[in-house]
Amino acid sequence: MSSRDLAADAVQSVQRLVSLEIALAKQELREIAVANLIAAACLAGAALLATLALLVAVPVVVVLLVPWHWEAAVIWAIAYLAIAGALGLYGRSRLNLRLPPKTLESLKETKTWALHQLRSTKR
Repeated sequence: MSSRDLAADAVQSVQRLVSLEIALAKQELREIAVANLIAAACLAGAALLATLALLVAVPVVVVLLVPWHWEAAVIWAIAYLAIAGALGLYGRSRLNLRLPPKTLESLKETKTWALHQLRSTKR
């Protein structure tokens, strides 16, 4: 087999590896996107409930003027804030903005392999 054939085989192998790397990157990015969408939805829910707590807290001030009714409004505001806090903490813990690690590692290995292949075909 000539060095030209070897070089062509190496190029073809590199092209195949690059397409596999792209497929791996797409899969990992899809997984990361789904996890981050769930986290973002939790953060949005937390923001919504915090807003609801504020909307309930404003009437609390008015209800304070009427004896024995303010306790119910305070309990609802505290419940909304507790749920918002829990969703916010959960969403923040699940939020994961990063590059796909398997793809990066695989790209490093492919680069090393491709450089080795190209060096060995020059002989």
